[in-house]
Amino acid sequence: MNLKVADIDGQSMLVRVENGKGGKDRYVPLPERTRELLQGYYASFRPKTWLFPAKKGDGPYGMTSLQKAFKAALHQSGIKKHASVHTLRHSYATHLLESGVPLRTIQEILGHKSSQTTAVYTHLTHKMMDSLFTTVNTLMAGL
Repeated sequence: MNLKVADIDGQSMLVRVENGKGGKDRYVPLPERTRELLQGYYASFRPKTWLFPAKKGDGPYGMTSLQKAFKAALHQSGIKKHASVHTLRHSYATHLLESGVPLRTIQEILGHKSSQTTAVYTHLTHKMMDSLFTTVNTLMAGL
């Protein structure tokens, strides 16, 4: 949550992640819908330095507070499955992989030094299994 207002580049549709995983800076894509939501948020709250400032003090919104808010949102939505803020990161990576984004690109987006760390996301998902069955059935239909 250490995002600064200046880290959002709505023109190039990128977000700068400063000192992220492995202490590296990197850029990640900013989806159009997220940009729109951030514009509305900014217009309402006018944050100065930190995009999501702490309720008290000058710092960013803390991870503990974020985790509590996330748990409350899960409860309000009726989701019973165990999840954490990190689950969102894992889900994002899995969806990118399912959409055909190369593993090396996902590695860069996540800030992993090792491709083996990113390889965790290569488990077969239901969507990937369905695609595999379709491909195999198409290949076998010609026999």
